[in-house]
Amino acid sequence: MGYLLGSDIGTTGVKTVLCDDDGQIVATTSAEYPCHTPRPLWSEQEPTDWWEGTCESVRAVLDEAGVSGDQVDGIGLSGQMHGLVMLDENDEVIRPAILWNDQRTGEECDDITDAVGEDRLMDIACNPALTGFTAPKILWVRKNEPENYEQCRRILLPKDYVRFRMSGEYATEVSDASGMLLLDVPEREWSDEILDELNIDRDLLPRCHESSEVTAQVSESAAKELGVSPGTPIVGGAGDQAAGAVGNGIVRHGVISATLGTSGVVFAFSDSPATDPEGRVHTFCHAVPDKWHVMGVMLSAGGSFHWLHDNLADAERMRAEEEDRDSFDILTEEAAQAEPGAEGLFFLPYLTGERTPHANPNAKGAWIGLTPRHGKEELVRSTMEGITFGMKDSLEIIRGMGVDVEEIRVSGGGAKSDFWCNMQADIYEHDVCTINTEQGPAYGVALLAGVGSGRWQSADEACRNSIRVTDSYRMDRTRAGTYSRLYPIWRKLYRDLEDSFDDITEAVEELYG
Repeated sequence: MGYLLGSDIGTTGVKTVLCDDDGQIVATTSAEYPCHTPRPLWSEQEPTDWWEGTCESVRAVLDEAGVSGDQVDGIGLSGQMHGLVMLDENDEVIRPAILWNDQRTGEECDDITDAVGEDRLMDIACNPALTGFTAPKILWVRKNEPENYEQCRRILLPKDYVRFRMSGEYATEVSDASGMLLLDVPEREWSDEILDELNIDRDLLPRCHESSEVTAQVSESAAKELGVSPGTPIVGGAGDQAAGAVGNGIVRHGVISATLGTSGVVFAFSDSPATDPEGRVHTFCHAVPDKWHVMGVMLSAGGSFHWLHDNLADAERMRAEEEDRDSFDILTEEAAQAEPGAEGLFFLPYLTGERTPHANPNAKGAWIGLTPRHGKEELVRSTMEGITFGMKDSLEIIRGMGVDVEEIRVSGGGAKSDFWCNMQADIYEHDVCTINTEQGPAYGVALLAGVGSGRWQSADEACRNSIRVTDSYRMDRTRAGTYSRLYPIWRKLYRDLEDSFDDITEAVEELYG
């Protein structure tokens, strides 16, 4: 029997799955690594940590499954999108990678818009210039660290750096490249026009492939570190969101995914590169050849819940240790004790700025509506509701674009709790369901590896043979009515505070540098 490997190089760690040739997961492992914030709203990582974590998790998953490396028929790579990796002439990393949630590049986004033109940028890249994207990061390094830019000979995305370490090849694929703001998204190739306007040398960029296409083979030296055979094929893979969509079966019309991870993503399949005129959601190439997707992204979804857990849940963590339970489960149990709407307490989940629908790096998190009646239960519930309202923002925009919403599949941390699944159904005003796998991006690229190695003819065939719905959650009309009444108030709070967010940012920069 042959096996398929998929590794997802995420923000907090790398996850690897091993599937059999029927697409069934036989083992999963992970390896963590740190994320650094050298200044407020900056976010960086060491690319070598990704490689070491990948080697660790691949060796561990083979060991856990009792599978030898020569039984692996193909490898797929997924990863956090937009991160900037710069290599010098010796293929050494020049500086820490600047990540997707880094917010330092506001001025560079304005420079890109001015250089290319707002409308022309939407025509070519299908997205406005946003701080999370890669191109603004390149310009930031050129402006602020010219000595580093002058040394740069290669620019790679996170998963593609791992591909390079696996194979010695410089390559990427269209779904991840779409998030660099350097790709002609309708044509699925690098845009000479944008590169010329920004004065970026095309030779810095890797070859661009389709996601299921074989791009490289594992080298002799990397094979020893990974525990697989030299020559094992590596497919293009996908950015984490497109990969997660494949792993959730979002490869056909009408099926939408709502994924609550560190970030929050609402993802819809599209036959054409349709765009939102206001640029509030992203249009990228899908991991399916000649298909695209529409995606709304909030920057701190599960990240907001983790912040609450890490900073305000000491008692819950102690209780979890005593009772051998998950402290997040205890938090959701507390949230369930509060009324829907948390008696008028609202949470804005903009801890690291926001992308959809506001595209504002200066947005801030906030609780609003506090009274003496509110306790821990309301704080937790309002946090979960605020995150889910943020997801609803994206869903409403996608609905407004005429995209069919027949089935909403929920995944990520928000799908591990029945309470949060029910909350999502009520806030989205639509039934939701879960599927038989929770491994998302890593699983998606393992399926793509199966397509590339000839196990299946297409991603759709792979998904139909491997993925099924497991549980459904019906919308409760009473609770949905409560949320329908409160959602417009929640939305208005951002507009009311938008100027104050800018004032706070200015004051912080002036006072704290």
